[in-house]
Amino acid sequence: MTYELHYWPTIPGRGEFVRLALEAAGAPYIDIARGAEDAGRGVPAMLRTLGDRSLRQPPFAPPFLKDGDFVIGQTAAILQYLAPVLKLVARSEQARAWTMQIQLTIADMVTEAHDTHHPIATSLYYEDQKAEALRRAGNFCSERMPKFLQWFERILSQNPAGDRWLVGNRMSYADLSLFQLVEGLRYAFPLAAERVLSRTPRVVGTHNRVAAQPRVAAYLRSERRIAFNEQGIFRRYPELDVPAG
Repeated sequence: MTYELHYWPTIPGRGEFVRLALEAAGAPYIDIARGAEDAGRGVPAMLRTLGDRSLRQPPFAPPFLKDGDFVIGQTAAILQYLAPVLKLVARSEQARAWTMQIQLTIADMVTEAHDTHHPIATSLYYEDQKAEALRRAGNFCSERMPKFLQWFERILSQNPAGDRWLVGNRMSYADLSLFQLVEGLRYAFPLAAERVLSRTPRVVGTHNRVAAQPRVAAYLRSERRIAFNEQGIFRRYPELDVPAG
């Protein structure tokens, strides 16, 4: 079965967390919105599915995944659904719940990173809320970023199987998402991120191990990997990059 991933075609965004899992596992998938419209794909195809009134359980927004007739939205839920088949989560119920807890915490941090440049409303331009963004980013860089990354450092150090991976002794979807989180922070807040990451060597080590996985490394070199830009979640506004103390 070939999965259908639906997400905006020009930004990594939240869809990239799902894409990384599919790529790391070598799973067959179609990136629907990045396909040609004359082939029945592209953004119109994604929006048709999103607005399909026949769906009894419709997704709220991209990303969402189609697996045959089954449609599921929300990044964390998609990853939880895929992980057992892709072998990106341990078998025990406790380990699966713990992996999801980590993933949801990553999602919280992603939202906070996004809200540094859109603290008032996503419908407003950055320039319309710049003063609020400066204040929000200062708090994020000095307080929230260290708090989140130190928590990931802690759980790596406390993993009974060793500090290579977040859960157990194998890479999970949470490790892939932590990799993408670090990449995004380094793009958007290069000064603040490096200051904090210098104090969380285990997080950096896990990030590097994910990047070295053969399928992940090949993906990162490919044209399928969308570069960070100023339309996505992680945006580089130098004035918001306040080095963490």
